[in-house]
Amino acid sequence: MSEDMGRFLSSSSLAKSVVVSSEERKKTMAVAAEEAQFHVLAVDDSLIDRKLIERLLKTSSSCQVTTVDSGSKALQMLGLREDEESTSPVPADKNKIEVNLVVTDYCMPGMTGYDLLKKIKGSSSLKNIPVVIMSSENVPSRTTRCLEGGAEEFFLKPIKLSDMTRLTPYLPKGKLKEQQRESSNDNNYSNQSKDFCLRRQGQDSPVIA
Repeated sequence: MSEDMGRFLSSSSLAKSVVVSSEERKKTMAVAAEEAQFHVLAVDDSLIDRKLIERLLKTSSSCQVTTVDSGSKALQMLGLREDEESTSPVPADKNKIEVNLVVTDYCMPGMTGYDLLKKIKGSSSLKNIPVVIMSSENVPSRTTRCLEGGAEEFFLKPIKLSDMTRLTPYLPKGKLKEQQRESSNDNNYSNQSKDFCLRRQGQDSPVIA
């Protein structure tokens, strides 16, 4: 292999590495933007529990978290009224926010977490929002009822950071890790190609006496 060809292969490999790094940065920025837009609505009548779930969610994923203290307020945030038929069209509401995940307590005054779940799953525009229910009481029939009603998970209080791993499929951090693995694989491939070209260059270079 000529010296010019060796330099060309080395330059090509380096250029590919730069392109991969640039793509990795773009992916990371895109995921960061997605995380900033991802919105969790946490519902609990206990201030302590609201603060706890908010802190755990922000620790496990840098998403936005809005907390409210009742199911009625949660419906208002989602653009529904408590007395509104779930199947009716949702009117425009200036207080409505885009929500990607709802985490709600089960036992609350007025509207329970199960009632809120049924309202969300009964709405044609909101039914695809994942709902997670929490409770301080370990009642198997309650858990079964909620899961059969459409809840994604049922947590027992107090919620712990380790519980957040069960939310990975619904949080953007899971997507971030997947993209990081893909970027790592691309970088490994690029580095292997570069090492191969350098070895070939060294083998094919003429020995000067």
